[in-house]
Amino acid sequence: MALFRTRSAAVYGIDAHLIDVEVDMYSSKSQRDFITVGMPDTAVRESRERIKSALMNSGFHYPAKAITINLAPANVRKEGAGFDLPMAMGILGAMGTVGRMDDHLLVGELSLDGAVRPVRGALSIAVCARKQGIHNLIVPQDNAAEAAVVEGVNVFGVKHLSDVVALLTATEIVAPAVGARNGVCAAHEDTPDFRDVRGQTTAKRALEVAAAGAHNVLMIGPPGSGKTMLAKRLAGILPPLTFEEAIETTQVHSIAGLLPSKSGLLSARPFRSPHHTVSDAGLIGGGSGTARPGEVSLANHGILFLDELPEFPRNVLEMLRQPLEDGQVTIARSNMTLTFPAMFTLVGAMNPCRCGYFGDASKECRCTPAMIQQYLGKISGPLLDRIDMHIEVPAVAYKELRGNGDGTTSEQMRERVLRTRARQRARGYYNAHLPPQQLRKLTALDDAGERTLEMAVRRMGLSARAHDRILKVARTIADLAESECVSAKHVAEAVQYRSLDRNYWS
Repeated sequence: MALFRTRSAAVYGIDAHLIDVEVDMYSSKSQRDFITVGMPDTAVRESRERIKSALMNSGFHYPAKAITINLAPANVRKEGAGFDLPMAMGILGAMGTVGRMDDHLLVGELSLDGAVRPVRGALSIAVCARKQGIHNLIVPQDNAAEAAVVEGVNVFGVKHLSDVVALLTATEIVAPAVGARNGVCAAHEDTPDFRDVRGQTTAKRALEVAAAGAHNVLMIGPPGSGKTMLAKRLAGILPPLTFEEAIETTQVHSIAGLLPSKSGLLSARPFRSPHHTVSDAGLIGGGSGTARPGEVSLANHGILFLDELPEFPRNVLEMLRQPLEDGQVTIARSNMTLTFPAMFTLVGAMNPCRCGYFGDASKECRCTPAMIQQYLGKISGPLLDRIDMHIEVPAVAYKELRGNGDGTTSEQMRERVLRTRARQRARGYYNAHLPPQQLRKLTALDDAGERTLEMAVRRMGLSARAHDRILKVARTIADLAESECVSAKHVAEAVQYRSLDRNYWS
């Protein structure tokens, strides 16, 4: 009887947790010669055939004994094929082919020929290894660059099962993989430029304010006015990802299986644009088995663009309330509760009615008042209150369309955004995320500003949340103007970005 232990990890939410893989080998006459316990899913149970073929096709002997493998702790469900490699090495360890590997953590899926295939969540697994004090991490070659960004862990990328044996028996010296740890730069050269946008001076100004303060924004206008064009250029004026933001964003994409092969940290802020047929699990996260991140988490530290906003099911849109308020999503299951980050900037675009021409000066709207109310009614008041800015994007006039534009480039806008965000970081918060106590302190108004705000709240019937949104946007406008005080003109501009919801929804 031989007992051997290896270590692996399983990803739950954005974090990985240590899993002990215990292999017991013994003589038995039972027909069940390979048993896996510890709440394994179908993919884990099927590892028997993959491991057997991989060992034999790699030139190793497969024991003629019964094997029991326990994945501990046993009260947590184990999913995926990433346990193939530690289970196979546990069998080789029980046979005496390799020695103890207490300071190693292994993860990888095996092919029938012994090749090691990539897995999800390698970056989270590397973070787990560092927290647990495990100094050596063996991962598939395609995951090595991703995992190597974590300091304090020696990451070894392997292509084949025989490579792992050679590494552990010291028959072949392999240098650890090296990851980029010194910082992250955004790749702005691939982002469309605001210089391409004709007209829409007011909308471009509003989007610059939104980028400077990390504010959510809703654009309303007829078809073809440039709403989608503007939204796609917003990412080009955002500041580059910090190293910590890049780590968290890459973790989410790795867990979702969307990280490009052999890539390290994501360098550009994500821009996610799901179709309006997306399900609630697709947008927020969830699914069968262990919950997976949704679009709101994939857009973490980036932009979530929802085009044709009223076409999304209302129940799906209402689920945006928690992430817009808290910056995270909590998904409850019967056996565990998982939390995913969701600190994104929401950019919505919609027509004013179903035909798109309600309020248009050049084209007649064909919708009845009931049709318009039904269309707009898909966007609830509480959701509108959580969107800081509502801007109108009218049809572009012919002269503007054929002109050369105002010459404003994304580079110029980005420089102003970077300066403004630097002021906010010095305070500890971006303006969109200011807590109430800081908001009152940083937006103290003079008499003219108080009168402007009071008039807007009374006439427009704004909620307390909308009142705070106006103050946050006004603070951003003042920061763009490099003003320490929020004046009446800053408040007046911020109020303009809240007026459209009353024009259309009232």
